[in-house]
Amino acid sequence: MGNMGQMMKQAQKMQQQMEKMQAEMANKTVEASAGGGMVRVVANGKQQILSIHMEKEVVDPEDVEMLQDLVQAAVNDALQKSQEMMASAMAQLTGGMKIPGLF
Repeated sequence: MGNMGQMMKQAQKMQQQMEKMQAEMANKTVEASAGGGMVRVVANGKQQILSIHMEKEVVDPEDVEMLQDLVQAAVNDALQKSQEMMASAMAQLTGGMKIPGLF
């Protein structure tokens, strides 16, 4: 029965480490851009968009679709980078093991 107790302690330790890592990831950011940097998006490790910056030159009332496309591309890229950052941190925590239900 001692083996089960040891497994529970390890699971609790891993859970604490994951909570700490998630808190740290909330403070880490990634930046992505589109249109040669005309639209920039910053996201954190919790896949939250923190800011969107657009250069004045990209705001054209006659071509709203282009601006929408640039914002969408930058947001998608920022979220992808954020997910990769979280997956990398999770792999370090779990030693590369794929644990179902985790990132």
